[in-house]
Amino acid sequence: MKLSAREAPAYFAKPDPSKAGLLIYGEDAMRVALRRQEVIAALIGPEGETEMRLSRIPGNDLRKDPAQLVDAVKAQGFFPGPRVAFVEDATDACAPSVIAALEDWRPGDAQIVVTAGSLKASSKLRKAFEGAKEAYAVGIYNDPPGRAEIEATLEKAGLTAVDRAASDALFSLARELDPGDFRQTVEKVALYKHGDDAPLTADEVALMAPATTDADLDDVLHVVAEGRTGEIGPVMQKLEGQGIAAVTLVIMALRHFRALHAAAADPGGPGQGIARLRPPVFGPRRDRMLRQAQGWGMHRLEQALRVLTETDLALRSAGQRAPQMALVERALIRLAMLARR
Repeated sequence: MKLSAREAPAYFAKPDPSKAGLLIYGEDAMRVALRRQEVIAALIGPEGETEMRLSRIPGNDLRKDPAQLVDAVKAQGFFPGPRVAFVEDATDACAPSVIAALEDWRPGDAQIVVTAGSLKASSKLRKAFEGAKEAYAVGIYNDPPGRAEIEATLEKAGLTAVDRAASDALFSLARELDPGDFRQTVEKVALYKHGDDAPLTADEVALMAPATTDADLDDVLHVVAEGRTGEIGPVMQKLEGQGIAAVTLVIMALRHFRALHAAAADPGGPGQGIARLRPPVFGPRRDRMLRQAQGWGMHRLEQALRVLTETDLALRSAGQRAPQMALVERALIRLAMLARR
């Protein structure tokens, strides 16, 4: 069965021990790993691994020895309590072994937890879990965490007394940082506030926050394509602080807008155009790009590509003396304004 993005956080915190297992997949290995750690800890408790109630099987090893998973699911441990058979970095080559284990699973066996990278809808591994009545599959996408998820992280760290400004600052950090970095920041803040009953303030959050937060190139591309001109400057500053080259930024922008143009120009409409993109686009990112392609239309996207091509040529010109990032930022602002027409 599929777990929706809304249902998944609650299930991660309190998985059903009567089910056969769970597949967690996604392109961001850190996000997948954090969810896997949460699920396994909820199933077997903090002493589960010490008590040898967790069996780890790398995906490569499972391909070489397909019987490993069934053996781990059926094995009886020395210590009482629930058990987990964990398959890490699985691919479709592992699907026959996983399917056999799911079909042979009975109440009292170890629960099967499988992690994988990005999986297509046609993936055998994904279909095995989605089609099983006693198992779940959930995709982890690179979306910022929701309010409930952030509040649960704060509560788990013991940060219950937080004033409004500090709450806003933490929510802003959650959107900017990777999940692992945000969790480390929250733990750092909680350690700083240990023994202090006064409400957490925004100044204290700023004191504990990373000096420079990373920005993904996708961030600025979506900001531009959605016409959010006021957000371009701050994101550009972060990218420049990370050492992203101006030419690299233009190349990525050209790739993004060419994809949008290909979708908008498709004879079958943007929906079919997005489906034909290579490499394929999945999940919320696909929906977002589809909305952008529909909003821009083919002719305005041609104008955008013209602006980016001229900017690329200017950056590579021997006579160019203006700051390169300034040229790129000006071009992106022009595009964002074009998106709002």
